[in-house]
Amino acid sequence: MELRSVEELMDLLYACRHRRALRTAALLRRGRPADKELQVAGLVHGIGELLGSADAAAGAVRHLLGERVHHLVRGDGAATDEDVLRLRQAAEESRTTGFDAGVLEDWRTVLELVAARNSRLGAVD
Repeated sequence: MELRSVEELMDLLYACRHRRALRTAALLRRGRPADKELQVAGLVHGIGELLGSADAAAGAVRHLLGERVHHLVRGDGAATDEDVLRLRQAAEESRTTGFDAGVLEDWRTVLELVAARNSRLGAVD
């Protein structure tokens, strides 16, 4: 499966119904407010549960959100090791943190920004 639009991704995220993904993304936004790709990776990594694996989730968002998000969601990539660890820590913290992280629709603009930036930089074929 390859997602081609933010709308397709939003539909998939709604299907997941994971409040934890929202908390993970919100925790990453608190810690790294300028790093939109890291935040988005925190939001979308949970779709792996719906698609069957982190590899499937990473593959689904690669074309739309770019290589860095792909590597973060997969949990690999030498250049992103520190950020992969940060993502894992936020995901773990989100399991026990009970704050209100807002609603998924709040993330649409950030997803569109990352997708547009990736498109300008040249998406993966």
